[in-house]
Amino acid sequence: MTKKIHLKRKGKEAEPTNEVATSSEASENEEEEDLLQAVKDPGEDSTDDEGIDQEYHSDSSEELEFESDEEGNYLGRKQSSSAEDDDDEEQSSDEEEDESADSEEKDEVSASTSKKIQPEEKPSSSTSSGATKKGAATKELPKRESQSKPEYQDSDTSDEEDIRNTVGNIPMHWYDEYKHIGYDWDAKKIVKPPQGDQIDEFLRKIEDPDFWRTVKDPLTGQDVRLTDEDIALIKRIVSGRIPNKDHEEYEPWIEWFTSEVEKMPIKNVPDHKRSFLPSVSEKKRVSRMVHALKMGWMKTTEEVQREKQAKRGPKFYMLWETDTAREHMRRIHDPVSAPKRDLPGHAESYNPPPEYLFDAKETKEWLKLKDEPHKRKLHFMPQKFKSLREVPAYSRYLRERFLRCLDLYLCPRAKRVKLNIDAEYLIPKLPSPLWEIATGRCIRTIETDEVVRCVAWCPNPKLSIIAVATGNRLLLVNPKVGDKVLVKKTDDLLAEAPSQDVIESERIKTAVQWSNAEADEQEKGVRVVITHFKPIRQVTWHGRGDYLATVMPEGANRSALIHQLSKRRSQIPFSKSKGLIQFVLFHPVKPCFFVATQHNIRIYDLVKQELVKKLLTNSKWISGMSIHPKGDNLLVSTYDKKMLWFDLDLSTKPYQTMRLHRNAVRSVAFHLRYPLFASGSDDQAVIVSHGMVYNDLLQNPLIVPLKKLQTHEKRDEFGVLDVNWHPVQPWVFSTGADCTIRLYT
Repeated sequence: MTKKIHLKRKGKEAEPTNEVATSSEASENEEEEDLLQAVKDPGEDSTDDEGIDQEYHSDSSEELEFESDEEGNYLGRKQSSSAEDDDDEEQSSDEEEDESADSEEKDEVSASTSKKIQPEEKPSSSTSSGATKKGAATKELPKRESQSKPEYQDSDTSDEEDIRNTVGNIPMHWYDEYKHIGYDWDAKKIVKPPQGDQIDEFLRKIEDPDFWRTVKDPLTGQDVRLTDEDIALIKRIVSGRIPNKDHEEYEPWIEWFTSEVEKMPIKNVPDHKRSFLPSVSEKKRVSRMVHALKMGWMKTTEEVQREKQAKRGPKFYMLWETDTAREHMRRIHDPVSAPKRDLPGHAESYNPPPEYLFDAKETKEWLKLKDEPHKRKLHFMPQKFKSLREVPAYSRYLRERFLRCLDLYLCPRAKRVKLNIDAEYLIPKLPSPLWEIATGRCIRTIETDEVVRCVAWCPNPKLSIIAVATGNRLLLVNPKVGDKVLVKKTDDLLAEAPSQDVIESERIKTAVQWSNAEADEQEKGVRVVITHFKPIRQVTWHGRGDYLATVMPEGANRSALIHQLSKRRSQIPFSKSKGLIQFVLFHPVKPCFFVATQHNIRIYDLVKQELVKKLLTNSKWISGMSIHPKGDNLLVSTYDKKMLWFDLDLSTKPYQTMRLHRNAVRSVAFHLRYPLFASGSDDQAVIVSHGMVYNDLLQNPLIVPLKKLQTHEKRDEFGVLDVNWHPVQPWVFSTGADCTIRLYT
């Protein structure tokens, strides 16, 4: 059985010009060779083209008929007429002779092509004649115009990249100082293209419409213009879509495996009994792993990764790293944005609602806080205008802009870690039960002729002496409480005056005089009387109990006097007045003397008799002082509602300014054992705070307010007058204008 294959002939294309004749002949030979290889001998087994209809195009529009066997092998051309067959055979033979002659003269490729065209040995005459006709028909097939494609044209390999620079994957900035940018395939230097300045770049940006789609090739330094396809691809990648636009993302799902559950199992063997019991070997293995994790022999994946990251890190560190470098890195990695101003409200409108306008009472309160503008609710007074044209210029505009610029310029931009410490943990535990002092029983009353301004216990535990400042006299009193041996020892010390070896000057004699108490005062407990020429306001003891100092604000250059109890001798430390002295204090360890005037505090060395340091308080009026038991920190109270903490080793300015009270602060006191300090004010409040001073000089003191005790009553604008701590227990005493002494435990 034979099959017929119809070939439709197309109109022959125009002959190429003489210039392209040579190249066209070579392409003709290659195309003829491909076509002839497609039609194989019947002896060869071709299974690839079996059962496939093949269609060939010839130069003419006539139809050619070929005969084939049942397997589709070519047998020959069907003869329509003998005359036509003879003409075709003669013509094909002539063409083959001419072609073979030309190919032998030109090249080996054409010769091999002509040899393949010659009919090989066939099994029968019919096949040989068919092969001859096949060669003739093949010669009449048209020329294919399809050019040969590169092997990896549609692939995604790196071979298709235009690699003209052979330097490889290296940093290209290595060639910044050279005139070339690399080497090509012939080992020749690739010269950098001319680079324009910023003006040329700007002009090209304006004049070139394709500047926005031009990029620079880092390997060659040349400008590359992106095509529309490249831009579309970039847009798809940036938008997070699939780069290939022809890819169907939501194509129908192909179920490679069935989702239906089989009704009948593959095997119906019943499970063994041991399959329901836990594996003993696995149990032992898990127990060993748990034990290894507990002992640290085995580590989790996170721990292993953490150790690897630690090993990869640098093994060196800066020995002298300063806070400046750390702050610089913090500004880079953890910047702090500038604070924003609050948005304006209804009160700042030129036509505010009536409820935002001040009445007479609010206006009076607003004007009353002229010296304390930070306490005002609004920094301005709302006003109402009929129209916006009537609003005058803001007088403080330039001032506020200037302050705002200073805030932004001088802002430290640092994050401070705020310690959330509960006050209850800082208060020491109270003893249980309380001792005799809790009863408040009055043991002894000593009457004086004038008002008592100050009293102070002698800090020496071997003596029982109270210094009482009343009027112009300073009384040294033996209260006769406590141990009888201690009371007798105190009386023996104050009974007789020691001999005076040094002659006192007239300046001292006119200022102070020592004398024994009279008989009636001796019965009350008064032993020694020190008479001053001006009223005494304050008295304080030295830590050892042998020296005490008194303050007379009206005494000019003799306002402060220092007395020695063992020798009954007084001295005037200052020859000139540095201001109105308010308070004096002895250093607990060093031979230093603190003198507080209205505005400043001066520290003098009593041994060298010179000024050591001057502390600047920046306050209007100093009311009192208290020094820390270690002697490195000083607490100052002022009448302008502030408490100042000075670090004497740090600076002459306050380390911290505390505004805990609403009125004048009259007294402050440190506890001798516990990290506590207390302050009393005219707002009838006693505030107990935690003040921890560390032995490490690089660590700042920790200051935390703990309790606010407000039990005193106000009398004539006065509240708490003085505060003092118990020498051993965490108890604080306060005295107020309401004529009461209160104990807080």
